[in-house]
Amino acid sequence: MSIEDGGVPGLGRPRQACWILMLLLSTIMYGAHAPLLALCHVDGRVPFRPSSAVLLTELTKLLLCAFSLLVGWQSWPRGSPPWRQAAPFAVSALLYGANNNLVIYLQRYMDPSTYQVLSNLKIGSTAMFYCLCLRHHLSARQGLALLLLMAAGACYATGGLQDPRDALPGPPSAAAANPMPLHITPLGLLLLVLYCLISGLSSVYTELLMKRQRLPLALQNLFLYTFGVLLNLGLHVSAGTGPGLLEGFSGWAALVVLSQAVNGLLMSAVMKHGSSITRLFVVSCSLVVNAMLSAALLRLQLTAAFFLATLLIGLAVHLYYGN
Repeated sequence: MSIEDGGVPGLGRPRQACWILMLLLSTIMYGAHAPLLALCHVDGRVPFRPSSAVLLTELTKLLLCAFSLLVGWQSWPRGSPPWRQAAPFAVSALLYGANNNLVIYLQRYMDPSTYQVLSNLKIGSTAMFYCLCLRHHLSARQGLALLLLMAAGACYATGGLQDPRDALPGPPSAAAANPMPLHITPLGLLLLVLYCLISGLSSVYTELLMKRQRLPLALQNLFLYTFGVLLNLGLHVSAGTGPGLLEGFSGWAALVVLSQAVNGLLMSAVMKHGSSITRLFVVSCSLVVNAMLSAALLRLQLTAAFFLATLLIGLAVHLYYGN
């Protein structure tokens, strides 16, 4: 049984346990991202530049990769350094950078709820590129599982959480009293399709690159995040005046950066030894963690949409990975 079909071939039980633990940690870190960002808010807004957080996250990944090579956790390849194999990772960095910036621009042409629902189309685009580029065939059962993942994400986005004040008699919360109307412009729809295509392509291209090269994962990550740091440094500088690199950072913000850096490294291991489809399931399962943490830390209330989304995710996992 292949990893894509749910197995871990050739691994003993201890290594299988490590693989499962890695997937669980990644799921928790994905799910914790939004609640941790909410805890960073000061007077209802994030006090630091988003580009600063992205740049510091990429830099942290780069330093962790360099450290793992220096201390010998992963061996340096024999012979001269394979610098020529670094160039393809520039394409990955550009694709990820374009996608991160598209997310920002999309908010100008549609409301957040519409974006959250329609962005689940990237599950379909990832599966499409996965089949086309990696020559993997998905069965009807597996295709149905991915459709259920898309439905679960859309269901959760439409109202998986709510402010408990909105369910009580009396004046509603500010967000409920002045809801943003649902809207999307033609340009917004075009950009959303582009976002989903780039998201799927970047994931599958990076997986293909990591699996074809016979290099240590840490070295491949070193190549990828070097380009990532250079790209995001350029974007940060070109953004113009604003808060300094570390201005507005708190302990919560530092935890956001560290957790995202570690999660990025875990995801690179999933891409090399697992698949882009595995990554989709990790991201979808993180919705459950996100909701539970939001309910515990931010005092939000779970709704019927959350439980329906959780049921759909569980069914999708069973259909895709079950015997």
